[in-house]
Amino acid sequence: MFLLSVATIWAVACITPGPSTLLVMRYALTAPRQVAVVAAAGTITGTFFWGLAGWLGINALFQTAPFAYLVLKIVGGLYLVYLGIKILRDLRRSGPMAELADRKIDVPLKTAYRMGLATNLANPKSALFVASLFAATMPVGTPFFYGLAAIVVMITISTLYYTCLVGLITHPRVAAGYLKAKKKIDLGVGMVFLGFGTKLMLSR
Repeated sequence: MFLLSVATIWAVACITPGPSTLLVMRYALTAPRQVAVVAAAGTITGTFFWGLAGWLGINALFQTAPFAYLVLKIVGGLYLVYLGIKILRDLRRSGPMAELADRKIDVPLKTAYRMGLATNLANPKSALFVASLFAATMPVGTPFFYGLAAIVVMITISTLYYTCLVGLITHPRVAAGYLKAKKKIDLGVGMVFLGFGTKLMLSR
């Protein structure tokens, strides 16, 4: 019952669009598929770290040392704002759609992985969410290894989600539709990153 509850809550969290999902989607539409896959792997690695942190009680740490959360929140918010500005800046430099249709952007796999990991780790509220998830689903006296099992469930669900997402977004029809509305979509993605980052820095 515990693992089922974790799986249900995490599945809902996965399908809720956030910076990590938008990053993987953008790579899937503008770069070779393997770039999006590697970025998703970076995001899933971040999920592992947040899951481990939540299991070990990072929420208690933040309550004990509020300054740590404040620093992480500001740094994470600034990073997301930076990503938003970068996307908007690249949008201004992009060429005609005919040119974009004939080429994919060149993104080193190390960069894609680092971006996926950093974008996931940039949001300290992920740690609070995971900590709350464990607090809500793990009753007192739950065996120690259940925490590890819960992390495995989270990683499995995240992997399935991003596999389906990349497969869908890289479908020729979806890619063609993206090219037609690329500027509007990239504008929206950039604004969302700016919004997420600003909201994170200003939130309490």
